[in-house]
Amino acid sequence: MSNSQGSGIRSDIPHSARIWNYWMGGKDNYEVDRTVGEACLEIDPDISTMAVQSRQFLIRAVRYLAHEAGSRQFLDIGTGLPTMQNTHEVAQGAAPDSKIVYVDNDPLVLAHARALLVNTTDEGVTSYINSDFHDPEQIIADARNVLNFTQPITVMFMGVLGHASTHEDMLRIVRTVMDAVPSGSHLVLWDGTTDSQDYVTLCEEYAKTGGAPYYPRTQDQVRAAFDGFELVDPGFVPITEWRPQTSELGERPKIAAYGGVARKS
Repeated sequence: MSNSQGSGIRSDIPHSARIWNYWMGGKDNYEVDRTVGEACLEIDPDISTMAVQSRQFLIRAVRYLAHEAGSRQFLDIGTGLPTMQNTHEVAQGAAPDSKIVYVDNDPLVLAHARALLVNTTDEGVTSYINSDFHDPEQIIADARNVLNFTQPITVMFMGVLGHASTHEDMLRIVRTVMDAVPSGSHLVLWDGTTDSQDYVTLCEEYAKTGGAPYYPRTQDQVRAAFDGFELVDPGFVPITEWRPQTSELGERPKIAAYGGVARKS
């Protein structure tokens, strides 16, 4: 069966969200995703570490924003498949009245989001919009139905900006969304970088499989997304170095993935 009965879900073409799910130990993937995922691990054994560490970074960043920075609205763009400790669970765990809007355009993600991304508190709101991150204006229009754009919003791009075909387009997407949110809002993002030749090769080989290409950037190119915003301490760093918990000290793996949290003044 090459196509899941009119749902738009292709099981014959690998998909980055499902491969990422496989690397993180999830079950929401097809044989083609596992095959490509294993081939990618042969090229870059660190990619599964990047997948796991990226979720740890998300947890720490969202917890900081909800608990310390007072964020109550989150716009998570390019959500991917639900795994453990998703944005709404972390945010509502720290601040029960948090509102979270997830954005993705993958039919499998949509199906799982409807089933799994449900409120963890009575006071909060958890919503999902089916939209392509290449069309930030549509994302903003849809998100206005749930979020209050006169109050601060945390905008999240967690390991997805490589799907923008050019660096200029990547910056356009980020800036269009950030221009729409008010002062006091935050930008959270991370991405893999060209520091690792294995990662670069992995992305090149993945593009040959028929999956949506992913274009790794330099550290400076990723950091440029934060231009004009005030980086929160410790700044733009490897994601394993962003406010690690005490239990993580001394055992943090070195991976070519950088990110940060910044505030719009």
